[in-house]
Amino acid sequence: MRMMGKWIEAMRLRTLPVSIAGVLAGCGCAVWQGSFSFVPALLCLLFALSAQIASNFANEYYDFKNGLDRKGREGFRRGVTEGDISPEAMKRATFLMLLAAALFGSLMLLYGGLWLIIVGCVILLFALAYSTGPYPLSHHGLGDVAVIIFFGVVPVTFTCYLQTGGWGQLPVLLTTSLAIGLLAANVLVVNNYRDKEDDEVVGKRTTVVIFGRSIMGRAYLASGLLAMAIMLPLWLRLPLWGLVAPIIYLFMHFATWRKIIACRGAALNPLLGRTARNLLAFTVLLLVVLIMAHR
Repeated sequence: MRMMGKWIEAMRLRTLPVSIAGVLAGCGCAVWQGSFSFVPALLCLLFALSAQIASNFANEYYDFKNGLDRKGREGFRRGVTEGDISPEAMKRATFLMLLAAALFGSLMLLYGGLWLIIVGCVILLFALAYSTGPYPLSHHGLGDVAVIIFFGVVPVTFTCYLQTGGWGQLPVLLTTSLAIGLLAANVLVVNNYRDKEDDEVVGKRTTVVIFGRSIMGRAYLASGLLAMAIMLPLWLRLPLWGLVAPIIYLFMHFATWRKIIACRGAALNPLLGRTARNLLAFTVLLLVVLIMAHR
């Protein structure tokens, strides 16, 4: 049981709502177009969670292998670095989760066609490229961009596509996916905000290392505001009461931001989880609003 707890911690459960949110938002867009299909939605969710867990495992393994982790970091306990999990076991687990994602992805072909193989391969490749390869994205200030694309644009658009069979209501779909990506990137901002000093020591150039806490703290706030603003094509099509989703989100977002800029170190860990939960709460509200508006 104790070892199971170490593996669960390595999954970084606080960040997994980011994957769930992208799929829920895609389901909302499908409902908005008058379509919902449980099985492809479930496959999208399982694929997204498997790919994220694989990326989290890979991040831990390759950061250890490249000497970028040290014991006693402020963030999530690093099982490999702390000696809880062997590097070989973490490497095997990474590729097992990639295999699980590939299996779920292969079932999605039944709903979207063989061309989705290319999309799936790109997603799984970038799950590794975030932490390893000739130019690891998270080490060069590109992690935020990767999150916007692979936790926003990709899951929202393709979850919707697999349920509707097309790209209808494209302006709403694209703006919603970009908004979800911006909110998801804020989870990474908090993570890097916390780890700034550790990352500087090992030469890991995250956006917080490059631009500093002050600028990225303001960027966190601006991302939430911008996300709600760019969804204007959707808000204009909803009844006035539909604005309950962005209004509630903005209250949560502002309250979390105020605490983030006042905290350092391990005190930011709960706020990282809260940022992810804010995103999940928003997408649940959005889904409910879209279901009610469609009736």
